[in-house]
Amino acid sequence: MTTKPEIITEQEEEVATDTMVAEENQVIVHCICAMDAAYRIWPSTFLIEHGSGKRAKLVTAFNISFYPYWTLKNAGQKFTLIFEGLSRNCIMFDLKEEIPQEGGFHVKSILRNNSDVYTVEIG
Repeated sequence: MTTKPEIITEQEEEVATDTMVAEENQVIVHCICAMDAAYRIWPSTFLIEHGSGKRAKLVTAFNISFYPYWTLKNAGQKFTLIFEGLSRNCIMFDLKEEIPQEGGFHVKSILRNNSDVYTVEIG
């Protein structure tokens, strides 16, 4: 059975993510697609803190399919990943999709900010 991912507007996504950060101490990562391609996210995607190696688990995602399904995206389109909160003393972390094949996302050395909302480009 194939399920179609729920598509929400950017404004709805913004309100939802602001609420998650404020009320649940979660980390929001907005991902901008670097090229026209099919994208998906694996549940084995983490934020990995520099120093401690602690991993914040992926909680949910908006506007992208979870493995094994794909979502077609054009360059410049976005999807959003929601993660568990990072440790208070974390100042830098990586976004890493650990998968049993080539092509997993890996964004290194993201500098922590006060809002815990980030925007990265995914290739």
